[in-house]
Amino acid sequence: MTLPSPDGATPAMAQWFSLKAEHPEALLFFRMGDFYEMFFSDAEAASGALDISLTTRGTHGDMPIPMCGVPVAAASAYLARLIRRGFRVAVAEQTEPPRKPGKGVAKGPLARAVVRLVTPGTLTEDELLEAGRQNLLLAVAAGAGRAPASRGWGVAWIDISTGAFETASLPPDGLMDLLGRLDPAEILAAAGIELGDFDARRAPEATPPAAATARRRVAETFDVASLDAFGTFSDEEAVAAAMALDYVRRSQAGQMPRLAHPHAHENGGILGLDPATRTSLDLLRTRDGTTEHTLLASVSRTVTAPGSRLLAEWIAAPLTRCAPIAARQDGWSWLIEEGSVRTALRQGLRGTPDIARALARLSLGRGLPRDAAAVRDGLSIARQIAAALADSRAAPPALIAEAMGHLGGATALEDLLKRALAESLPARVEDGGVIAPGFDPELDAERGLRDDSRRIIAGLQNDYAQQFGIASLKIRHHAQLGYVIELPSAAAARVRDRTDLILRQGTASAARFSTDELISLDRRIAEAGDRAGTRERGIFTALVRDILAEPAVPAIAHALAVLDVLQSCADLAASGLWCRPEVTDDAAFTLTACRHPVVEAALPRSERFTPNDCVLDPAQRVMLLTGPNMAGKSTFLRQNALAVILAQAGLPVPAKAARIGIVDRLFSRVGASDDLARGRSTFMVEMTETAAILNLAGPRSLVVVDEIGRGTSTLDGLAIAWAVLEAMHSTLRCRSIFATHFHELAELAESLPRLSPHTMSVREWKGQVVFQHEVVPGSARRSWGVHVARLAGVPEPVVRRAARLLTGLEKERAVGARPLPLFASPDAPTTPEPVDTAPPGVPEAVREMLEQLDPDALTPRGALDMVYALKKLMLEESRHLDHG
Repeated sequence: MTLPSPDGATPAMAQWFSLKAEHPEALLFFRMGDFYEMFFSDAEAASGALDISLTTRGTHGDMPIPMCGVPVAAASAYLARLIRRGFRVAVAEQTEPPRKPGKGVAKGPLARAVVRLVTPGTLTEDELLEAGRQNLLLAVAAGAGRAPASRGWGVAWIDISTGAFETASLPPDGLMDLLGRLDPAEILAAAGIELGDFDARRAPEATPPAAATARRRVAETFDVASLDAFGTFSDEEAVAAAMALDYVRRSQAGQMPRLAHPHAHENGGILGLDPATRTSLDLLRTRDGTTEHTLLASVSRTVTAPGSRLLAEWIAAPLTRCAPIAARQDGWSWLIEEGSVRTALRQGLRGTPDIARALARLSLGRGLPRDAAAVRDGLSIARQIAAALADSRAAPPALIAEAMGHLGGATALEDLLKRALAESLPARVEDGGVIAPGFDPELDAERGLRDDSRRIIAGLQNDYAQQFGIASLKIRHHAQLGYVIELPSAAAARVRDRTDLILRQGTASAARFSTDELISLDRRIAEAGDRAGTRERGIFTALVRDILAEPAVPAIAHALAVLDVLQSCADLAASGLWCRPEVTDDAAFTLTACRHPVVEAALPRSERFTPNDCVLDPAQRVMLLTGPNMAGKSTFLRQNALAVILAQAGLPVPAKAARIGIVDRLFSRVGASDDLARGRSTFMVEMTETAAILNLAGPRSLVVVDEIGRGTSTLDGLAIAWAVLEAMHSTLRCRSIFATHFHELAELAESLPRLSPHTMSVREWKGQVVFQHEVVPGSARRSWGVHVARLAGVPEPVVRRAARLLTGLEKERAVGARPLPLFASPDAPTTPEPVDTAPPGVPEAVREMLEQLDPDALTPRGALDMVYALKKLMLEESRHLDHG
């Protein structure tokens, strides 16, 4: 719905039109008392998304104004639903307090302004965020003066909920990998930049500044003379960083959250994982977007939200250098040995609040009392954990020692917060009771006058009763009159002549009077409440400044997250079922009794996962894996890939033993999928992903692929699979596991010396197939597809018919079919010389038809039609000869 012209709008609606014009792409939450109201097309869209009533409020021109609203007190829940549905919301608040009626009071609506733009990448409230997941706003800037196909990228990403701020300079083919790793909630990119599957997260507008302007803006944000104060940044990184900062500033109505200094990532050091591989392996989310049955869920024993986020970062970005991997391993290995310390650490961490996100809200002026308490309690827990770690018998390794060095900081701030904050805190600062009694004498005095008003009034009532000699005299509070003396009508007649009493109201049964003393007391009591509130808010604001000024707090928060991840690893490995992998700089790859952690975690307790070995050494770096569906090929492929991710993330591996040479890029293509939205079939997706592997993999890569070539005809698919397997073996020379149903490929072991055929062990017992889920040397000679069809519930007549057809086809192939020339030699010509397929004496018309015949392309009906056509030609030729 197009918005109508604002001409003729009421003053309040004129405000709405003005603010809506500032943010036309967002829903406008327009504060009206205790509600946020939406109008016109905003109301229609929001009512449908939130399933709330659509009504009207007044008219504009001759038409009623569509309207819906949500309570201010419950706004977070509604905002969360709107953000999940892809909306952006501009929040317009009243920027002046409600006016009290009286002379000289301004007329017209209260002033309003947009105080915040709520978007997927700029969330701070716990109600809108996932506790265990980063919430990133990412900006992309293209390299200047280069052809689109060869330009590099500058990328910057900010999590305003924690203050993280990082940048990277990427090669032309590196953007999709980074987007897959970071999984940003919102992306800023200029028009024309392709974001692939992430395009749905693009913000509506993003205009890159010039490089010099960008550097100046970033430097000014952090109050330094030059961006070089924080390291070396490319022009593209500076532009992306400025784009992200400008967007955050606009979304927060000019305010900036507390952000860490920008940190530039060096190129390299991170395992290359493209989005298809991440999707295939279900690292942090499954394909349907859930977090259950993921690698993260299966290995996480963290007890804090920051620890869960950091573990997710480690899994999303495995390392490619042995030293930092070993440092992480040393940390959790030490905790396994120090069992009592690990227990104390785990127990202490359980109560740790999310300090980083509390800091972000405090820095934006949206902090609640509980956020200040989170810092107070977090500092206290950190100090207790430091003491527990210090009780260890052995010297801690570097990573834990570094964390311990941070935990004891900010003791003065901890003491201040303990003295200042009340034991029981209200939900909001405006509710009062945030500051503890005894912390501020002036606040205590104002509170005393406010809270002791009942005692003061009671004493004054007794004084007046004695002074006037009227025992029935009462002092009551009246909504309009304030505190008044109330007397029965009979008693009131006795004091009407007193000049110190002011008659305020009379009724048939009672009269109400004021005195100068009572009026003054009433004013002081009312003002005391206001003064107490103002004083308390001022003290809380000062506390927030002290919290944000303490540089040790973010470091303490990060140290606690690191310790949580390390204790999680130790808790996992202490069971004895997970090992510390040996990570080396060579091309080793040996896994002993390895398991799939996600599948194993999902199994019922009564079932046991069957482990398998995997060896991809320089002598036999390519494993060709054959066997039927449901025998466990896909599970085996994925578990070896996941072992690499866990090992290079510095985490335990679900195996008896593991030795893994550093993998620089990991490719996993397991499981079919299509991309119909972009016009790509399953086979096209398969070929696109295969092309990426062939173009990017190298000798230090690991490739696990399943069923290359299955999406086309048998001969096409077999040819493609053969060529790809040869390329992986002889050209890419990468470690790889190649699963296939093309059993003929096992014969390539004779010509490819680094190829090792393996198969899934299967037994047939009493006519039933038994999958043993074991990988053994050799190759499969059957696919067992008919047996699998029976297991899947295909009707028995169809299964029996398929079995008979299969037997016939196998016999025909054995005795009548000419062997495929496929494996004669890798150098044999792929296009045979044309041969005359028709015997002598065959009529020319029949000969031409046979030459054009493609048996592999014939359907059963087509073959039947072909037989009839040939018979007709032969009869015609026979009649022609008879009459000749």
